[in-house]
Amino acid sequence: MKISRVTEMRELDRTAIEKFGIAEELLMENAGMATYAVLSKETGIKGKNYIVFCGIGNNGGDGLVIARKIHSDGGNVKVFILGDPNQFKGAAKMNMDIVRKLPVETRRIESIEMIKSDMYHCDAIVDAIFGTGLVREIKGLHGEVVDWINESGTKVFSVDIPSGVNGDSGEIMGKSVRADYTVTFGLPKIGNILYPGYERCGKLFVTHISFPPSIYNSLKIETNHTPEIPPRSKNGHKGDFGEVLFIAGAAGYMGAPYFAALSFLKAGGGYSRLAAPGSIIPFIGNKGSEIVLVPQKETASGSISLQNKNALLELSEKMDMVVIGPGLSLDEETRQLVRELAEEIGKPLLIDGDGITAVCKDLQQILRHRNAETVLTPHLGEMSRMTGKSVNEIEIHKIDILQHSARDLNAVIVLKGAHSLIGLPDERVFINLSGNCGMASAGSGDVLAGAISGMFGLGMSVCDAVRKGVFIHGVAGDLAAEEKGEDGITAQDLMEKLPLAVKMDREGFDETYRNRYIGADII
Repeated sequence: MKISRVTEMRELDRTAIEKFGIAEELLMENAGMATYAVLSKETGIKGKNYIVFCGIGNNGGDGLVIARKIHSDGGNVKVFILGDPNQFKGAAKMNMDIVRKLPVETRRIESIEMIKSDMYHCDAIVDAIFGTGLVREIKGLHGEVVDWINESGTKVFSVDIPSGVNGDSGEIMGKSVRADYTVTFGLPKIGNILYPGYERCGKLFVTHISFPPSIYNSLKIETNHTPEIPPRSKNGHKGDFGEVLFIAGAAGYMGAPYFAALSFLKAGGGYSRLAAPGSIIPFIGNKGSEIVLVPQKETASGSISLQNKNALLELSEKMDMVVIGPGLSLDEETRQLVRELAEEIGKPLLIDGDGITAVCKDLQQILRHRNAETVLTPHLGEMSRMTGKSVNEIEIHKIDILQHSARDLNAVIVLKGAHSLIGLPDERVFINLSGNCGMASAGSGDVLAGAISGMFGLGMSVCDAVRKGVFIHGVAGDLAAEEKGEDGITAQDLMEKLPLAVKMDREGFDETYRNRYIGADII
């Protein structure tokens, strides 16, 4: 499903009007009718009491369409306007003029006292105060209204996006409506899909309001609807399902290399080799006997020594992919090893964790000169080190920064977090909807590295393997949460659910999971 920026949606509106002759009034009517359809299905209309809160822009105009339709079908509706109703323009003004002629109570809100009694006695509230273009924090009377909507205990239906959610980031602009249902128009906006805005939307619906698909098919952002995993050969041997080298681990960091290397096998990979410091090899071997262990010479601090470089380069040439970084430590000699290996390894390379910190010193110099594909899997802190931008700035401008970085570094970048983002060098961005907050625990990223390399081992391209690996990793987290709850999920829990996640993906998800991962129901 394609996702749009606010400016892109304005351009889509303009194209629909100017190129295809779809009048603004018709677009507004379609938007209001779609929201009304959800309202009717979820609450019923006849004899019910509704309040529609309208701002004085087009979002308010959509609300007026909804109010008119409620009245038409036997509901009792009151319209409360935040602002001067004489400032409505265009299609919104047309709908204001229509509503004024109907026996529908329409009032401008002067104080919160005017609406308290009505809010206690309504069956549902329609939030049509602000649309996706909000750029300032909600304060004053508008803020009081939002607070009362949230405290009402009444079902809330938001028009396009909950008022107070930034359409381009999902950021909360001071405060926002907490909707039970949101109907967004044309396409979902970034703010409908990214946290915290996604959570404020409740159940999300989208109506294309008669946009022809041709006007939005070229957009660069979409949900991570992944391609199928190639069939597993019935007479294949382990070499047919990928050989991956993991360069990972240090004294005190034994979990990371274990989870990464074994998760590759759990996700369907064939042959996992782990190059780790010799002193920790016995401990890993006791837990993961399926992994082929390659002991490495160590630094004084117990990390992998630079002395291993030539042997690792030689071994990497026999592999299909190399994963470097999980639990490597921040030892300077090991960092130098990572930088030199990253520049010289001629196979697809996934860099994670401490490996990302190591290459940040010469990021562009190292990655731009690589001939094979590169995958980076940073969390927000590592993305901050990669870009030199603050975590807060990245949070607000995630998509833009990710697109620039992936293009500039010629790398596939997975920005990990709630609804992880996958950025490709051609500036496409995929928003992943599987997973949950219980996955925010130590070792989760190591399991992700194994899942991605596992998908590559099964025959997917690097880009497709990253997308599918991120998705499967999230599904494994959802399966673990379903069994145990979100509190206390460990990397071990995630890893153990990988085979079932792959099985479900191959066979097709049931309705519950499909609805969870689709992004928005289409009206």
